[in-house]
Amino acid sequence: MKPRLKGEAYEIRFADDAILCFQHKEDAEKVLAVLPKRFEKYGLTLHPEKTRLIEFGQYAAKNAKKRGEKPATFNFLGFVHICARSRQGKFTVHVKTIAKRLRRGLKAIWDWCQQHRHDPVSEQQKTLNAKLRGHYQYYGRPTNYRSIGQFYRRVQCIWKEWLGRRTRGERLTWERFKEILRQFPLLSPRITHPWASTGSHGLKNPLREICTVGSVRGENPGEPWWT
Repeated sequence: MKPRLKGEAYEIRFADDAILCFQHKEDAEKVLAVLPKRFEKYGLTLHPEKTRLIEFGQYAAKNAKKRGEKPATFNFLGFVHICARSRQGKFTVHVKTIAKRLRRGLKAIWDWCQQHRHDPVSEQQKTLNAKLRGHYQYYGRPTNYRSIGQFYRRVQCIWKEWLGRRTRGERLTWERFKEILRQFPLLSPRITHPWASTGSHGLKNPLREICTVGSVRGENPGEPWWT
């Protein structure tokens, strides 16, 4: 179908999640109308709540402002993708952890601390740091420091809560908990995917390159791009 489109078109896909990006809105609308029929041939359907058409790209924020609206965002692979400007005033894409994913991660930490509250503190620290390291490895993006910082602080609070329930009687104060942290520190937030690996120093990020002209989204579906 791509040869029948007026402008450029791209696909970014991971498993059953995908973003379709089009230079022209009419191309995006044409594909969005045809996709359900194509999927039906193979017994597949588009998720009605996750499929939408949005304007996303370097002109999206300006156009949304003219309409008195906020620029559209979309969720993909655990991140909210946001139209933004760099310090040099160039278009870029900022990401932050989806709130639902953040809550789910914290719920898993809560459950683990509850189940293992009587384990030696050193063993708890080792496991919690492994969980924090895994979180930072995935979500440690340059524009997502606030979210991973929030996750770190909430993990501290959860750990304190369950350490305080190990025994009845004397309450675990923050002063005492800080002493525990000095002896058994939790891994601090860190950016594990610096700008050099996300496209700003010669290495290209496909989504960022596409959205520089504009973009249309399939899973949570501008000249702007439409996605």
